[in-house]
Amino acid sequence: MYGLIGSLMVLPENRATLVEALLEGSADLPGCVSYVVAEDVEDESLVWVSEVWDSESSHAAALELPTVKESIVKARHVLIGFGPRHTLDVKGGYGVA
Repeated sequence: MYGLIGSLMVLPENRATLVEALLEGSADLPGCVSYVVAEDVEDESLVWVSEVWDSESSHAAALELPTVKESIVKARHVLIGFGPRHTLDVKGGYGVA
């Protein structure tokens, strides 16, 4: 399985807009095992996204979906940058088949 954990930076007043856009775009993602959007409790400018996919190619294919592209357009105008990002070789765990 293929995994990603990354953070996106926004002005605190735009964080809800970013979270909404990310969640709207994640309603139907073939090959996605887990997609979690979370607000950092210590830094109001950070949103974390944790993803687990059945393969790297499923993740790449999802970026071409119309709903995901629309989500990116909605989110892009509030982003001020990207924080740490890590690619993972997921081995399993609770909630991950």
